[in-house]
Amino acid sequence: MHASSRTGPPGTYDVLVVGGGVIGLVTAWRAAQRGLRTAVADPAPGGGAALVAAGMLAAVTELHYGEQELLALNLASARRYPAFTAELEEASGQETGYRACGTLAVALDADDRAHLRDLHALQLRCGLDAQWLTGRECRRLEPMLAPCVRGGLRVDGDHQTDPRRLAAALLTACERAGVALHRAAAARILLDGDRAAGAELADGERILAGQTVLAAGSRSGRIAGPPDEVLPPVRPVKGQTLRLRVPEAYRPFLSRTVRAVVRGGHVYLVPRENGELVVGATTEELGWDTTVTAGGVYELLRDAHELVPGLTELPLVETSAGLRPGSPDNAPLLGPTALPGLHLATGHYRNGVLLTPLTGDVMAEVLTTGRLPEEARPFSPRRFTEPAEPAPAPPSSFRSSPHDRQ
Repeated sequence: MHASSRTGPPGTYDVLVVGGGVIGLVTAWRAAQRGLRTAVADPAPGGGAALVAAGMLAAVTELHYGEQELLALNLASARRYPAFTAELEEASGQETGYRACGTLAVALDADDRAHLRDLHALQLRCGLDAQWLTGRECRRLEPMLAPCVRGGLRVDGDHQTDPRRLAAALLTACERAGVALHRAAAARILLDGDRAAGAELADGERILAGQTVLAAGSRSGRIAGPPDEVLPPVRPVKGQTLRLRVPEAYRPFLSRTVRAVVRGGHVYLVPRENGELVVGATTEELGWDTTVTAGGVYELLRDAHELVPGLTELPLVETSAGLRPGSPDNAPLLGPTALPGLHLATGHYRNGVLLTPLTGDVMAEVLTTGRLPEEARPFSPRRFTEPAEPAPAPPSSFRSSPHDRQ
């Protein structure tokens, strides 16, 4: 237990976390567990991009060329998930929907099959566990797949969780750990000389804190107060998803997550044990727009239908859109900034839910010791502002352009 007092004047904390999505909540929960007097500022804690996300824990099938450093981080977090889930469910008394059900990535034509073969070769070079299957073997695993499936990759280590239940459990765990919830947006980071000292909220309340964590997702770069060069270079990347319901008579419709590239666009189907089927997700660079569009819904249903034709018989129960926080290299920004007292936990892009356990551990270490753990050093916020001193990285790794995953 960190020897920091939980007493002090009202509105004064050891740690203020700006943002109450899964990243902000896990940071606050882990900080409180270390004995730090902790607060969260968010108008609707437990919300954010995770409410739209499908919850794929897909370190292997989400691998992209040039992102080997990020792969190591994703794998480290995936390994934490079973123990993290057990601890969180015990702390909150709520289930999170974690399923170790595996993932099947399939190809529908010769071009996609060649692409998937290349991805498999990259996975094997990275020492990952992925098994190549013929089209017939894919359909044996998942009988609802279209007859045209040409081959696929079975990845038993890529699991799933339910981000909405995860966020709810984290919120309860925070409350039980004594985290103070201030239900208003942070309007400005407060400064005390050359140091961050908390935040002023949109309702005028001032919250003083020894350390402040900016974990407001894609909005983290828009808060007033810090110098521009300290604010994270994150941008909103819109994603639309659909939720369908599988009637009892149709279950099990799919036994695992199924994903594919259809006409160059990525589509995935994530089946929940409660009968929900999540279909996602678009990737749109449209600024702050969160409109659900007919075109987005059409494209997702069209591509999902090519993959699993029977899907169009299912009831459509929800459409939603959210904003992923994208960074210039599609990787998170974790740890101290050049402004003393201000830390970042943002820029997780597609991997926010996957990286939740590791982010909590990393930020707790930073907040209690001031040190960024070795595995997170390539993802220091200073990599964008101090190129003369790059974070240590394996010689074979390199970073992708921001367009590689679009």
